[in-house]
Amino acid sequence: MPVTRLPNQGALSETTAVSALDPLRADANCARVPAMNAEADVRALARALAELVPSMARVESYSLVEGLAAMRDLGMFIGSLKRHGVQPRDAVPALEPVLIALGERTDMIPRETVHHYTEWNPVGGRQRMYTGDPQETFLMTGARMSLPHLGASVDLCHRLADADPHDPDFGSLLTELTGEVAAFDHAISMVVDKVAPEFFARELRPYYEEVTVGDRVYLGPAAAHLPLFLVDLLVWASDNGHAVYDEFIGETAWHTLPQWRTLVPRWGKGPSLVTKVSAALSAVPDGTDPPPALRAASAGVCDALRMLIRFRGKHLAIARKAYDEELRLYDVGSGGAPIELLKRILALTKENSTTVVALHGNVKAGAGRGSVDG
Repeated sequence: MPVTRLPNQGALSETTAVSALDPLRADANCARVPAMNAEADVRALARALAELVPSMARVESYSLVEGLAAMRDLGMFIGSLKRHGVQPRDAVPALEPVLIALGERTDMIPRETVHHYTEWNPVGGRQRMYTGDPQETFLMTGARMSLPHLGASVDLCHRLADADPHDPDFGSLLTELTGEVAAFDHAISMVVDKVAPEFFARELRPYYEEVTVGDRVYLGPAAAHLPLFLVDLLVWASDNGHAVYDEFIGETAWHTLPQWRTLVPRWGKGPSLVTKVSAALSAVPDGTDPPPALRAASAGVCDALRMLIRFRGKHLAIARKAYDEELRLYDVGSGGAPIELLKRILALTKENSTTVVALHGNVKAGAGRGSVDG
């Protein structure tokens, strides 16, 4: 049974507590991982992992934060072995039941995730890395930069889910949400500037390969698993999305925090904010000025969609470079999404933006001097 609610960047002291822990006494072995990987020394990786695997009794004694830290450190060897073509459970048979127990204890998948790899990973001299290259640190930093803003975005979406477009604070909540999503744009811009597509595609991407635990396959700790799709669901995708994106969300949700995972069926039922605002705008009688709150809601949805489009556009651009036919080692992204899905998500976001912008334009035309834009 899970021991408690998982920490995230909304609970910074708990997140820091996970980073500080070393329940497997793995510091020394983790520090050797980049060298072992550079030499493709599978035997050394397997020996080090076997030394770290705790007994089932120890797993049962772990607090939540200890369980998360243990999974983090086992994960460095899981991703490394698979990068060199070896299923971790085959190399170290005692590993699989421990992974399953840790997954059950923490209510997460039975392997490391992007949360273990970034926000629960120490910084500085104890940072766990696959390659030791500074570019790997920049990629992790991009996720670390985004996570507090993702937590804030989810909190804002909670409030927006129950709000009406005529509520006085609806527009201001959307303005706040747009600002939080902008942090993703800043983070991906930093990654584009600091991480070469060649390094990601050839050196780092192989460490995020899927592994088999029990009777299921689990993806690696990809930054693409940060669930910005929760914002998509609430803003537009719950009832204006596509079955392929729905399938991707359903699979990816298992790789994130349980308290965020449970939001998918709730927010996936709709109606989305696009639908709510569009319906409210369409209900305004011709020749009538919409109330200020509704005009603000209309402008807020437009701005939020524009920011999502901006981020998705940059994500697609960097993915295209990393998965160019002359460069790529894999046909799909580290988060399990092919380029075609990223293109479809961007196109769908643009379509929803076009719908609301057109309605908002009509509002502006009829609102006169009272318009929020005039």
